[in-house]
Amino acid sequence: MAGQMVHLFPQSEKAVYSLIAGSEGLKAREIASRLSMNRTEVNRLLSSSALMREMCYQDSEYRWHALIRTLPPHDGLYEFSGWYGTVQEFSSQAESAFMSQLQDGCRRIGRNLNDTRGLLHSFLDCRQTMLRLFEDLVHLYGSACLSWELSFEFRFNRARYIRIYADVLVITPTHVFSLEFKMKSLPDPQEILQAAKYAPYLEILFSSLDIIPALVLTRASDLFDFLPIGESDAVLPVASGDMLFNVFNEYLSFLA
Repeated sequence: MAGQMVHLFPQSEKAVYSLIAGSEGLKAREIASRLSMNRTEVNRLLSSSALMREMCYQDSEYRWHALIRTLPPHDGLYEFSGWYGTVQEFSSQAESAFMSQLQDGCRRIGRNLNDTRGLLHSFLDCRQTMLRLFEDLVHLYGSACLSWELSFEFRFNRARYIRIYADVLVITPTHVFSLEFKMKSLPDPQEILQAAKYAPYLEILFSSLDIIPALVLTRASDLFDFLPIGESDAVLPVASGDMLFNVFNEYLSFLA
């Protein structure tokens, strides 16, 4: 996403969180040593920072862990997803099994399924679009994309200060594509803002990967463009379902 990124947390907090999230568990003294920080400052961050209090936990041996690790596979991502797996698993799963697992997963993470008819229809619409996308990507990019990770209906909403929502996350070795789906034919400025809203938080969650938010309009056709995000200098890719592979090519350059 072009333009200035929002700085949500001080660099010291992000450094501590990133170290924890990429480890098997660290004590405060180990964190201080690895980052060449004052141990008192590290202890203060661990006890008071929203990043640590809401995205990390301390075990019985006083080691700190992240709820979602930053190393692939991203352990913990399942706990906040309606459906989580690889592209291979998604592409080979029957529609009925996928929908059953997705609905069960949504209930597990507290996703409201009250608008059953419209919501389930949107789930099916999203599934068909993603299946077509991966057919295109396998054809153009090769089988390497089958090992990418996928999260449908990602909801990190147990926290007080940090909330992250995404219809679909596609996690590649270098990028995370956060896709906001709308069953519409024309982009809405508010929906562009919605698609971009959680990118700064995702940058922290996946600290070693580039975050690419995008808006997908499944009732449009032959659409691929970059539109402004509010009044900022940043732009967001907007694509119809049949042109979604262009978003991935823009950043992965497999047609170059």
